[in-house]
Amino acid sequence: MTLTKQNTEALIILCKAKNQYAQLELYNRYYHAMYNTALRIVKDSYHAEDIMQDAFLLAFTKLGTLNDHNMFGPWLKRIVINKSIHYFNKSKKELTQPLDDVLYKLEDHDGITSDYDDTNFRVQQIIEVMDTLKDNYRIALSLHLIEGYDYEEISQIMTLSYANCRTIISRAKDSLRNKIQDL
Repeated sequence: MTLTKQNTEALIILCKAKNQYAQLELYNRYYHAMYNTALRIVKDSYHAEDIMQDAFLLAFTKLGTLNDHNMFGPWLKRIVINKSIHYFNKSKKELTQPLDDVLYKLEDHDGITSDYDDTNFRVQQIIEVMDTLKDNYRIALSLHLIEGYDYEEISQIMTLSYANCRTIISRAKDSLRNKIQDL
């Protein structure tokens, strides 16, 4: 059986045995999602790439600490988010990134209706508006709405109190709602 047909658990077992082909296969499976996660936080494609690479290196070196192989994806995403927020907090400058670098182009348009194009355009507009929000609003909303973290997890990631986290997300949603209505 080739590595591309292996499930994640089998690949992780091979990675623990230092199989580089298995590491490459895991990297190829998770690269895009982890890159996009880092990019939404740091807003710079080069730094997002570095963060994502560092996260994979750390994950492969600490793979022995992962008890549940089915949790590899969320565990890796948490590493990427922590590294991204650490970088963002360290570099207090405003970073801007063209939307084209964030969204991947669709390679195959067969079978996609025009409704999809309209929805995709609207999503792009919302992401552009999210990029204009204050940094803490943008990060909190990205973690909540895009990454799917709950308030408690976000408060831990951003080192906020639970109540402050809920307030920031509520205000961020209001701000986003108001800016979208102006479109």
